[in-house]
This record gives sequence, C-alpha cells and structure tokens, in this order.
Amino acid sequence: MTTMAQETRAREAQRIRETRENREVQGNREVQGVREAGEVRESRGAGGSEIRRHELAAFLRSRRERITPEQVGLPRGARRRTPGLRREEVAHLSAVGVTWYTWLEQSRDIQVSVQVLDALARTLLLDPSERAHLFQLAAATDPTPASSCTGVTDAVREVLDQLDPLPACVQNSRYDILAYNRTYSRLLCDLDAIPPEDRNCMILVHTHPQWRESVVHLDETMRLMAAKLRASMAGHLTEPAWKMLVKRLQTESPEFRENWERYEVVATRSKTKQFRNPHVGLLDLTHTDLWLSPELGARLVTYAPADEVTRERLEKLYAFARASSAEAEEGGGTAEMPEAAAAVERGVRR
Repeated sequence: MTTMAQETRAREAQRIRETRENREVQGNREVQGVREAGEVRESRGAGGSEIRRHELAAFLRSRRERITPEQVGLPRGARRRTPGLRREEVAHLSAVGVTWYTWLEQSRDIQVSVQVLDALARTLLLDPSERAHLFQLAAATDPTPASSCTGVTDAVREVLDQLDPLPACVQNSRYDILAYNRTYSRLLCDLDAIPPEDRNCMILVHTHPQWRESVVHLDETMRLMAAKLRASMAGHLTEPAWKMLVKRLQTESPEFRENWERYEVVATRSKTKQFRNPHVGLLDLTHTDLWLSPELGARLVTYAPADEVTRERLEKLYAFARASSAEAEEGGGTAEMPEAAAAVERGVRR
C-alpha cells in the first residue's frame, strides 16, 4: 500500500509540474505575441506618419510653385529661376522661420501647430478643399468652424430665408458668420466674395475696407466688439481657434491691439445700429440676438428696420441681392448686374 501511495503521489507531482510548465510556455507565447503585435502597430504608425510627412512636403512644394510673386504682392525680379515662390518668401509671408519651413518641405519630423497651418493655407491661397487636405495631411483639426457650417440645420436656414428682406445671419460667440440670408449678404459688403474661413465680423470690421466704411460708428463698434470678445473668451482660453483669432487681429489691426489691452468686458445686448450701404443709402437697424441653444454659443442675429425709410430700403437691397445672385449664377461668376444696380439706385439716395 505504501508503494502504491508513493507512486500515486509521484504521478500527481509530475502532472502538476507539467501543467505549470505548459502554463509558463503559453504565458511566454502570449507575452511575445503582445510584444510583436505592439511592434507591428508601432512600425505601422511610424510608417503612416512618415508617409504623411512626405505627402505634406510634396503638397506644400506643389502649391508653392504654382503661386506667382504678383499674386501675393511681391516683385518678380530679373533673376528669378524658381517656379512660383521661394521657400524664404513663403516663410516670410507665413511668419515662420526659413529653416523651419525648409525642414517641413524636407519631410523632417517636426511639430506643426494649427496656427502655422492656417498661416500657410492663407499664404498659398488654398481653396477650402486644399485647406482641408493640408490639415488632414498634418493630422490636425482645422479650428476654423466658418469653413464648414455643420452646426446650422436646414430648419435654421429656412428661417434665415423667410426673414428676407430683414438682414439675418447665424454667428457663434467668436463672431464667425456660419450662415446668412440674401439681404445680409449685401448689407456691409459682398459677403459671398469673402472666403468662408474669413467670414468673421471681428476680422472684417478691422481689416475689410468696404465693411469698415459701411459702419457709421466704427471706433465705438470696434471697442465694443473687442470687449464682447474678451468676455466670451473667458470660457475658451486654451482653444486654438480663439487664440488664432486674437493673434491674427493683434498682427493686422492697431485698433484691435489698443482696444484689447483695455481689458474691457461687455455683455451682449440689443441696440440700434447705423450702416451706410453703397446701394441703398443709410440704414437704421435694431440688432437682436436670438440664442439657438441654452449655452451662449450659436445665435441668430437679426436686424429689424427702425423706421419706414429703412424698411423700404431693405426691400430694395433684397431685390438687388436677388438680381445680383441670379446674374452671377447665370454667368458663372460673382459680378454685380449693372441693370439691377441702376434700378435700385434710382430714387433711393436723398
């Protein structure tokens, strides 16, 4: 009995050892599999990043070479052999270092901020599709919501159309113009001719000549808008799109720099505004914000006539906008229709 018991215990011990060894082998295989899978993913990720860098470099070179110096306000010069712009010219116009931009076109592994991508898109005169491609190649998110109006529903667009001839648009708290009706498209300038990413009231009131000329109380308006922007920015201090907007305004507008340094804050409020429209004359309008969500984000901005003269002139402006739009669609361009302009002008100015 003793011998049989010892043999049984020996066989059980052997079985336990074999089981433990099998588990260790299986565990080692699983660890090795995880390690190898991680190395494959790492390799694929590195390869994907490298491919994107090469594509980004090729895309930037192709767009740089197709832009003439005259298109960006630079002299051609007698000894120019480079097709399009030189690297140093792109770097200068985009406010980045020449060496850094050269590295970018050499597919170096460097970090590219959304601010730099935005500057390059403007310098290289990229259209919306090319701009989206640039950000995609850089694995970055375009922070400019005005380039796409995904937050504006069909119902809101229908409301905008139904409000004509009253000017109306949808803006966010950063003053991006996300959508607008026909009357608003000609209220302060030809808004259809402005690139979507530049349809921002802060940018236009500080940099666009016709928009600025149309605002009767320009200095007061700029100061008030800067104060409202600072109040709104308190909840968006780390967001790239907000920082990009402020940096661009500080670079391009001395008035904004002065007003921004005042550190004034003002809450949104309705008020009567005056605009000089080049087609129908002076307009007295009551400005009202209608919030589209519980948060202070997107809002429907409306302008109601403050008197009968303004109401009549808004109807004429709407008729002009419709005629101009029809003419542009028929001719495939954006030129204004002379007949429509003449019809509107007759009997309007006093």
